[in-house]
Amino acid sequence: MAKAGGLHKFMDWDGPILTDSGGFQVFSLTKLNKIREEGVYFNSHIDGSRHLFTPEKSIAIQENLGADIIMQFDQCSEYGYTHTMAEEAMELTSRWLERCAAARSRDDQVMFPIVQGNMYGDLRIESLKRALPFAECGIGIGGLSVGEPKPLMYEILDLMQPLLPEGMPRYLTGVGSPDCLIEGVKRGIDMFDCVLATRVARNGTALTSGGKIVVRNGAYKEDFSPLDEKCGCCCCKNYTKAYLRHLVNVGEMLGAMLLSLHNITFLHKLMRDMRESIFADSLEDFAKGFYAEYGAF
Repeated sequence: MAKAGGLHKFMDWDGPILTDSGGFQVFSLTKLNKIREEGVYFNSHIDGSRHLFTPEKSIAIQENLGADIIMQFDQCSEYGYTHTMAEEAMELTSRWLERCAAARSRDDQVMFPIVQGNMYGDLRIESLKRALPFAECGIGIGGLSVGEPKPLMYEILDLMQPLLPEGMPRYLTGVGSPDCLIEGVKRGIDMFDCVLATRVARNGTALTSGGKIVVRNGAYKEDFSPLDEKCGCCCCKNYTKAYLRHLVNVGEMLGAMLLSLHNITFLHKLMRDMRESIFADSLEDFAKGFYAEYGAF
């Protein structure tokens, strides 16, 4: 990738790029790894070979990728960890943050530290305090939306909001459902990332102004109306629910592509509308109106 000139040239994309550190894979591939002070040992799912992934290697890879924003290597602890287990993971994340910062060699990238601490308020506050000195241009909040009830996630965000740095992006990792985007923005979050828009699209689900639509269902077999009358994406302008249902049910990849395009367009519009409502000092009214029309996710 470095030989190709980094991700921007490789993809012919001149917009911003953010890369993750591999920390989520430490969380999601727990059966294939062992976490140690020096880093994480992974067994390949292909041939079983053993690999060591360290904070230094994470930074080196992200520098070769050439992203604009890179993330520290962290340990994301799952919902249900005891306080002691969560504290150990938070402490390790803090030590790895120092190693990530020391390993950096490029000054044309910014690194976001990541706040961990599971669902324990004291650990979240301590992790945030340790992360702040490394927050040069933004800060990440990890370890949420990992199986906990949504109200508990909102409690943690409420606790952290007064302590988060002003004048720089607050990035909530791994969160992307419409309701969580709204509740996150209400609590001072600026950036989100999630596979949800494309994952549910592959399963035949669309996020629309009237709520979720599962187009693979039989109810849409002879529905020749657009997916979302209020959307101007090429999917909604050119194709019907019946056609999209056909594509999904026969396994034609165009179905997932069109639904992905629509879902991403829908979420981008949601974020734009929230930004405008903030400027108009009407975010709460916007949220109530959205929920009334969209319903629960």
